[in-house]
Amino acid sequence: MGRLHDLMENCLELRGVSEHTKKEYLLRVKVFAKHFRKSPDQLSSEEVKAFLVFLMREQNAAPATVSIYYYALKFFYDIVLDRKEVMKKVPRPKRTRRRLPVVLDKDEIQKILEAVTNKKYRAMLALMYSCGLRVGELVRLKVTDIDSKNKVIRVSNGKGNKDRNTILSANALTILRDYWRAYKPGDILFPTRGKSNEALNERSVQRVFNEAKRKAGIKKDVTVHSLRHSFATHLLDAGTSLYHIQLLLGHSSIKTTMIYLHVSTKQLAQIVSPYDQ
Repeated sequence: MGRLHDLMENCLELRGVSEHTKKEYLLRVKVFAKHFRKSPDQLSSEEVKAFLVFLMREQNAAPATVSIYYYALKFFYDIVLDRKEVMKKVPRPKRTRRRLPVVLDKDEIQKILEAVTNKKYRAMLALMYSCGLRVGELVRLKVTDIDSKNKVIRVSNGKGNKDRNTILSANALTILRDYWRAYKPGDILFPTRGKSNEALNERSVQRVFNEAKRKAGIKKDVTVHSLRHSFATHLLDAGTSLYHIQLLLGHSSIKTTMIYLHVSTKQLAQIVSPYDQ
């Protein structure tokens, strides 16, 4: 794409989207252009519709994947090229059914952490669970974000470019100090091996979690993000208010946090069926 790639990258930068979203949008538009072997500014709504149908019929792409392509192309034509008429003629793909998050119980969390012998990796997973961090937030943490005196972690530039504070567990702090004594990181709390100023790749954290899950014998369909879901669910089970959970997670709307009401089995168990009354 050349010039258009740079132009789109600049527009995404100005919008302040996350690094992950930036990479995804640039990649999707590149794949779209490569499919037709033309520069995307030479293509119209007809090609966009044909491409999305191709993804669904020929590639059997998941609805979520098709949606990513749709919004990447919408950004490209609406914002980068200022050609809003292109995407106005393209129906938005049907939204996927919202699934309830799968959570780990406390025993499973403990087994996963005990399965990790590397002090750095154990500290990463312990922080994700005990503080409710997203993986992108974890890898961007700096040493100065850790306020051990007040038991607080500052999360800078979280989802939606928001800053927030979250709790720092005493147990996680012990694990973190053990890691600190062994590795003595510089500015970035969890840097790439041999590169003290380069943040760890998010996929590396997922691989660490997958290996720990395998060693712990956990069969649930969970990802590293399930640690954050487990954090919220366990807080709710313990009686923490939805409002405070919302603040700790950095949700813009309480409606997003309310999904954990459906996940918490303890909350459901407290409801008495009218048949039992």
